[in-house]
Amino acid sequence: MAPSHGDDMTTWLETTPIANHDHPTIRALVRARGWSDLSPYDRIGAAYAFVKDEIPFGYNRADDLSASEVLADGYGQCNTKGNLLVALLRRLGVPARFHGFTIDKALQKGAIPWWLFPIAPSRILHSWVEVLWEGAWLPLEGFILDQPYLASLQRRFPDATRFCGYGAATTNLQQPEVEWRGKPTFIQREGIADDFGVFDHPDDLYRTRGTNLSGVRRALYVRVFRHAMNATVKRLRRTPLEIGSISKRTASSST
Repeated sequence: MAPSHGDDMTTWLETTPIANHDHPTIRALVRARGWSDLSPYDRIGAAYAFVKDEIPFGYNRADDLSASEVLADGYGQCNTKGNLLVALLRRLGVPARFHGFTIDKALQKGAIPWWLFPIAPSRILHSWVEVLWEGAWLPLEGFILDQPYLASLQRRFPDATRFCGYGAATTNLQQPEVEWRGKPTFIQREGIADDFGVFDHPDDLYRTRGTNLSGVRRALYVRVFRHAMNATVKRLRRTPLEIGSISKRTASSST
């Protein structure tokens, strides 16, 4: 496991090329929302809720986008939404760091078009954010799926408890731990394969472990594949009942 090398709080408040919380758009967002006037608990909650529900689940062109680029895109997945959350928390004076993993691609079945799924990497780079709260590092991962998208899965699989697919891997699809209440939050934890340990900055994870694709596959992903994936996600969010019969064949769930 890769250890964190931070030796004081300032390490986890730094601005970096990826956690670029000094960018004008990040500064403007925090100022416009008035988040700095909140209590520390509510600062975390406000930043978390924004990334969770106002940055919808979707696939960006790369994992290692800066926070300001993710904000400009207006959507994201585990790694990119994490980049943004770390930056927002640090802008609000809340120490935050990264924890790196891989997840099994089965977790993405249903969110990735059927024709693309066979050529997707068997293990996909994953991360969650750790926030320092009341003297302990709390993992935050439940921000990945926005509420409308998660609600569509819950309606499609009303009897599901343990569930893996469509970007979720949880022991209780109907009541996942995704809201900020001063405790850890999770939505993909049950799909974790490899644990890479903690990193002071998201930049360190990508520098050490790279990103999910390279070369020709990355070019195809940027130009073709991700657009098909995002179209699938939008369709799932928009028409949750229309393709329910298909969905039940492409995700694993049990009651």
